[in-house]
Amino acid sequence: MSADIDVGDLTEQSAKAELDRLHKLLEGADKAYFQADNPEMSDADYDAAKRRYMEIEEAFPTLRRPDSLSERVGAAPAEGFAKVRHAVPMLSLGNAFSDEDVADFFARGQRFFERDKGLELAFTAEPKIDGLSASLRYENGVFVRGATRGDGSEGEDITENLKTIADIPKKLQGTGWPEVLEVRGEVYMTHADFAALNERSAASGGQVYVNPRNTAAGSLRQLDPSITAQRNLKFFAYGWGEVSEQIADTQFEAVRRLGDWGFVINPLMMRTTSVEAMIEHYRKIEAQRATLGYDIDGVVYKVDRLDLQQRWGFVARAPRWAIAHKFPAEQATTILEAIDIQVGRTGALTPVARLRPVTVGGVVVENATLHNEDEIIRKDVRVGDTVTVQRAGDVIPQIVAVVDDEAHRARTKFEFPTKCPACGSDAVREVNPKTGKIDAVRRCTGELICPAQAVERLKHFVSRNALDIDGLGDKQIAAFFADGRIMQPADIFTLEARDARSLKKLKDQEGWGDTSAKKLFAAIDARRTPELDRFIFALGIRHVGETTGALLARTFGTAEAFRDNGLALAQDNHEARELLMAVDGIGETVIQSLTRFFGNERNVRALADLMGHVRPVPYEVVASGQSPVSGKTVVFTGSLERMTRSEAKAMAERFGAKVSGSVSAKTDLVVAGPGAGSKLKQAETLGVEVISEDDWFTLVGQ
Repeated sequence: MSADIDVGDLTEQSAKAELDRLHKLLEGADKAYFQADNPEMSDADYDAAKRRYMEIEEAFPTLRRPDSLSERVGAAPAEGFAKVRHAVPMLSLGNAFSDEDVADFFARGQRFFERDKGLELAFTAEPKIDGLSASLRYENGVFVRGATRGDGSEGEDITENLKTIADIPKKLQGTGWPEVLEVRGEVYMTHADFAALNERSAASGGQVYVNPRNTAAGSLRQLDPSITAQRNLKFFAYGWGEVSEQIADTQFEAVRRLGDWGFVINPLMMRTTSVEAMIEHYRKIEAQRATLGYDIDGVVYKVDRLDLQQRWGFVARAPRWAIAHKFPAEQATTILEAIDIQVGRTGALTPVARLRPVTVGGVVVENATLHNEDEIIRKDVRVGDTVTVQRAGDVIPQIVAVVDDEAHRARTKFEFPTKCPACGSDAVREVNPKTGKIDAVRRCTGELICPAQAVERLKHFVSRNALDIDGLGDKQIAAFFADGRIMQPADIFTLEARDARSLKKLKDQEGWGDTSAKKLFAAIDARRTPELDRFIFALGIRHVGETTGALLARTFGTAEAFRDNGLALAQDNHEARELLMAVDGIGETVIQSLTRFFGNERNVRALADLMGHVRPVPYEVVASGQSPVSGKTVVFTGSLERMTRSEAKAMAERFGAKVSGSVSAKTDLVVAGPGAGSKLKQAETLGVEVISEDDWFTLVGQ
């Protein structure tokens, strides 16, 4: 693919194909961004594609298209508004992505003016507001027309919408303004107004807005100005287009005059004569980014003297005398306002950073992962810190760095809890018995009684490979938990009796009826005597999966024996521990997990409540001499009609067989139900014996 080849290695044919691909990609992205206010590419991806586009044009000048995007700014005006021709084109800016790029820009200026002996070249530096560019025309001090940038030459007439913005004066203040003055600047939305708009929208069931920039742009393009008026948009003035007379000698003085005439100008604008000070100001603004209250995506540098701007001139789409020093597209700085601890379905305690909202990669980020307590210690993250947040692609936002200053060092270090914040049970870090290393994740030992884990554990309890209760799926479990009907496993088996006494009958609830409620109660009753291995697996004890559940069932035979050994294990009983250690397939990890489970009194009470309503069938292992399938490898395939796949596996194991998921030369027997496909064909090819489900029951004497 030419997209993966360096420009210098492209042939003319592959370069043309790559240029056409990038043209189509960027043209679509421009329309999405400038017309629909709905970007389809991240800033980083767009900038990379645009740089590659221009590199190909430079390397292969004969391939330059008549409609080259390197000479275009934005996109054509959207339909729905009258068109406005800009007397002075609204150009975009070239980009700098590193300190070296800024130094190169500064050096180019010095070289261009090197014959001006004694000239001290000065530059202004100001935040680059992330909003929508607008041009405001004043005649004799009165606002007469406003337009968007559009494609740089022609924009949309949005005069009536701009009149709703309080920062835009209807009549200029002070004195000395020219007869014709076209002021240019950026329309934007503050973080506070953006959050308030989303809250109002959510309350009324409306849409969720993605970020302040898109929302401001969309608000400005409303055909009904009253909607724009409700959005409380803001405006910073930073430049001008057509003027009937020069308003100052320098950029800095001209912007100050705009402030005198009633416009809001950015207080962070400064003037300097050194590249070091330019970059230092960039760092200063970047550090303040989290507290500004509005989005910026970089710093703009401009030659200060207006006569020098004219001398240095322009390229096709941008001035030579100005450049935008962009912040990393997928990073931003903000304030860490709190650290919350979330408890996951397996009991894992995960720290979540609550951030002052900041736009990163086109999305407003309010939360970020901190992974685990070691990560907090390693990065020394403290509440109140200024932090750098990163969001690359669809990856969950994360904190990558902390600003290490005196304020940071004066803050209290974060102490990770050793008790579950949801249920108060001990939260522990397991030791890997093989490596001797402590697990990075701290986990709640509450298991059955932890409300934070409850819903997911209940879903597991009724899942197909556990108790497999028909009609009680994830959706129903979540709804019953929210309604207070099922809070722990035992509640499932008392549901019908409680429902009979309740005034709020299940059959009367939305989505239920008399028939469906009766079917659910019958399905629950049918699982009051589950197989022991499925019952043990259903408890959701950490590290106890289906295979380990079957090993424990085979070892203890009854639920009572399993429970009693667990209780003894929790009391540090040597015999209970030795019994488990003697079981092939059970090691220190499972033993530690069982010890913690039975060492929690609330788990024990929840299990006792459950066993008051459920009587697991004792696990009986047929002696090898009495079983015709002992030692054989069996494969089940197709749709089994008399048992589930899990039941088939458990039955085969009780009779001493080994169950495999694939057919090979080592397979002794294939049990095929309706719809058996490739496994059946493989068995026939290899000459493996194939029997039906009914034949299986006859074979094992059931």
